[in-house]
Amino acid sequence: MKQLTTIFTLFSLIYSGFCSCAATALSADDPIPFPTGDRLRDIVQRNYPEGNVLIGATTGAALLGSDTGAVLDREFSYVTPENDFKQWSFHPDPETWTWERPDAWVKHIAENGQVLRMHCPVSPQCSSWAQDDARTAQELETNLREFLTAVCKRYNGVPGFDYMDVVNETTQNNQWKKNAPGRGWEVPWYIIGQDTDRNKTPLYIKMAFEIATKHAPDIKLIYNHHEDMNKEGSWQLIKDTVGYLRAQGLRVDGIGWQAHVDNGWATPGNVEKLEALIDWAHANHLEFHVTEASVWQKHGVTPQTLEDQAYTYAKIVEVLISKRSTGVVGWNTWHIGDNTGWHREWFGAIFDRELKPKPAYYAIQKVLEDGVK
Repeated sequence: MKQLTTIFTLFSLIYSGFCSCAATALSADDPIPFPTGDRLRDIVQRNYPEGNVLIGATTGAALLGSDTGAVLDREFSYVTPENDFKQWSFHPDPETWTWERPDAWVKHIAENGQVLRMHCPVSPQCSSWAQDDARTAQELETNLREFLTAVCKRYNGVPGFDYMDVVNETTQNNQWKKNAPGRGWEVPWYIIGQDTDRNKTPLYIKMAFEIATKHAPDIKLIYNHHEDMNKEGSWQLIKDTVGYLRAQGLRVDGIGWQAHVDNGWATPGNVEKLEALIDWAHANHLEFHVTEASVWQKHGVTPQTLEDQAYTYAKIVEVLISKRSTGVVGWNTWHIGDNTGWHREWFGAIFDRELKPKPAYYAIQKVLEDGVK
């Protein structure tokens, strides 16, 4: 990584003054800064034609016609709609269905040669109706079944709709994440009940995979999770749950990790734990996806933080590329530019607020190029 570190330092030291020269406009009508080198999607297509490496990004349907959407299509062949498939977005209550935003992706990915992962998990990202403390277990079960069944039936078989997050953030601090008073970041589905297995697995997880297994046979089903590898109890619960579901004839095709990490995350210990989790996934015939990549610069942007960010992004992608021979690996940044997305104040993206490529972009570009050497 010595050569990569030198490159990161060079880009970060001259970033502010150099980007406007190194990134030229596409045309007078499309002034989006254009990175040097090949596009990420072209590198993936050329270097990993077996289809075992997916490199993607996230945005919402509202930005598909914007500069952010143009960068998404220019750079990525694997896309994740940010909120468009979440329950609160199109099914806020049992009587309301608004499919315009999720449906917009059907035509879009066909026109741009992309595959899509629906981020519509049964999770804390649910409607405020479901989070209401007055809801009964039976009401919540009915709501869950109607919501997920409708999504599966509507999009199963649609070209390019290859993946779906079925559940998300089911554990927290080494135990099941539960419902909580009020309307917040909770899992109201937990009150539906628990099974009688050793881990007392919440029944909503089983229900969600039952529905997806039955009604989405053409879509790969992902068990997505947020916590870092150091929450070993949480990850063990997830590993046990995969076995629990499969023992009942249900399908789980992949594990997802929401890699929202800080600069400096890529220590030898953390990298070793990531490698071990990927190895476990592939040994159990599961794909492994980094579903939400962020590398936060929480205290402002300096040449050093840009270098650290580039190294952290590159190291995670490097680990994934190194594991491609044993199974499918995916990487999806949860941002495109610092001008949009989650926690804009922490500058977590690989493009800046003007959509100029950061050193992190070029670091990922280099890892993808070097991965076949």
